Amino acid sequence: MHPKPESRQISALDGFSLSSTHYSAEGEGEGNLLIAGATGVPQRFYQRIALYAASQGLNVMTLDYRGIGLSRPARLKGFKMHYLDWARLDLAAAVALLAKQDLPLYVLGHSFGGHAFGLLPNHHNVSRFAVCGTGAGWHGWMPWRESLKVRMMWHLVLPVLTRIKGYSPWSKLGIGEDLPQDVFYQWRAWCQYPHYFFDNPDTQDLLDCYLKVRTPSLFINATDDLWAMPASRDAFIRAYANAPIHTLDIESQGAPIGHMGYFRAHHQDLWQPIVQWLKQGSPASIAASHLQQYAPGEFNKAQLLLPNLAL
Repeated sequence: MHPKPESRQISALDGFSLSSTHYSAEGEGEGNLLIAGATGVPQRFYQRIALYAASQGLNVMTLDYRGIGLSRPARLKGFKMHYLDWARLDLAAAVALLAKQDLPLYVLGHSFGGHAFGLLPNHHNVSRFAVCGTGAGWHGWMPWRESLKVRMMWHLVLPVLTRIKGYSPWSKLGIGEDLPQDVFYQWRAWCQYPHYFFDNPDTQDLLDCYLKVRTPSLFINATDDLWAMPASRDAFIRAYANAPIHTLDIESQGAPIGHMGYFRAHHQDLWQPIVQWLKQGSPASIAASHLQQYAPGEFNKAQLLLPNLAL
């Protein structure tokens, strides 16, 4: 019988207490896997793929970032933090814990997880990195209907609700967990730019962090993921200029994938090749005609040159 997932409190790099869940590998563990979730998505959402990865010989950790899920304070109104704390303090602490063990460490991200990896002070401890649904967040990369809806959300609906509540009540709209006020305003500011925070004058220096990444990386995006279409992904991941990169565009053969479907049960056919790639690092483990492989620096030469992102 497979061991029951174990809930544990871990300390972020600044001492903040975070809720995490640990899934022990079936049989002898072949490696450790950290799941880096999306903005406003609690760790319980990733339980199915965590159990699957554990069945494939990986010890898995999920966690709730500060202010989210079981790491949410009793009172979210007035809770102060920086959006980047989730990467630099929370995920970085999890990487540090898992890297102490004598096993290879892998990271599987979702959306924000693709942003977070380049911000980790200890990404060099990760053997391979895969992420689903990461993108630049700019409305201009979205189909026009989704673009209009997102702009209304950013500039009309959520600012009013956030001002009233003192936090951003995403749960009221059915689009995720409530967000700390600081996260909402920082996220909204960065999404006004085609290349996210790389174009923002206050955060352009973040590019230097991403240029240090050398970890082999796989970026998977569904063509029906309206929040993170392949063009949006490419606009962001140009910053991983010195890492070997694989990109994969996938089309749903049945139920829509969208932004959340990668990790839902009806698309579990995606999980086996992703976990296999993390363990083996071979693009041949993913049988797809849209898989592209780039050596360090090659991805940027192959793409249309984009303004305001000097690499």
